Amino acid sequence: MKSSIIPIILTCIWSTTFGQETLNRIAFGSCGLHFGKQKIWKKVIEKEPDLWIALGDNIYADTEDMEKMAAKYAQLAANPNFQALREKVPIIATWDDHDFGGNDQGKYYPKKEESQKQFLTFFREPEGSPRWKQEGVYTSYDYGEGDRKVRIILLDTRYHKDNPGPEDADLLGEAQWSWLEEQFRTSDAVINIIGTSIQFINEFKPFENWAKFPKAMQRMIDLIASTGLKGAFMISGDVHYGALSKRSYEPMSYELYDFTSSGLTHGNQITGFKNPFRVVGSRFGFRNFGTIELDWEKRDVIMRIHDRLGTRVFRQIVSFAEIGSK
Repeated sequence: MKSSIIPIILTCIWSTTFGQETLNRIAFGSCGLHFGKQKIWKKVIEKEPDLWIALGDNIYADTEDMEKMAAKYAQLAANPNFQALREKVPIIATWDDHDFGGNDQGKYYPKKEESQKQFLTFFREPEGSPRWKQEGVYTSYDYGEGDRKVRIILLDTRYHKDNPGPEDADLLGEAQWSWLEEQFRTSDAVINIIGTSIQFINEFKPFENWAKFPKAMQRMIDLIASTGLKGAFMISGDVHYGALSKRSYEPMSYELYDFTSSGLTHGNQITGFKNPFRVVGSRFGFRNFGTIELDWEKRDVIMRIHDRLGTRVFRQIVSFAEIGSK
């Protein structure tokens, strides 16, 4: 009988590089079908990023059958363009609904333990990682040191997600909230990037987003404020378009940015999505990926959206000072 888990030869070979080098350029994206040529990976590589962040829907599994899920991961692993990315760029990842198990799935998905093993095996998680034992794939990584230190926090918005609707509906679960508070309190990073598979600021109702979980949303805002976390912004995916949103929240002392890149293999050209917090000119509904350049001399974060050919279609410069850092 075939194993339902991708062969263990995919164990991690990159973990020893994490945290040793300063990050100058990060690339990220989400929502990639596991089949097709996927030429966009060539364009990601051309940007020479120090890191790729996969923000979810890394395959479209949509199944409770682990054999089928494993086959789809294997299909992506066999893609020569994705293989080239793996060879040249370190990858860290979280998941969203379609690679977790199915559209809009959460805590009631019956195969979440098995799905987590599939995910961790595919992304070459080291054997000793806490992610093999905890419920959910949330994690964090530190890079660089001193005035060039970056902490990347990847949330799991699936494993513990309640159905939206009840006033106290949650996204993260208490164990993840406790872990997250510790991540915020202990961070001495100049830049803190919070990866959430679904958008935080955009409140447009048809899509999943944090606004459907208002208690959790306010808890996140209060936690950023109460821990004194500086230099924080969010990156997100899910919606099949690229965009940048920013908003002031009480009691935060600086504006929060949410940089979205979604649609590595398919876009969303439908217009009319109302988001009053979106930065003018930032919505791009075709295939795209995002880059984050950290200008350590000028103390700026440069956020760019690139189309499938690698051409820049949007740029925003955010100073460290704008996000409460130095």
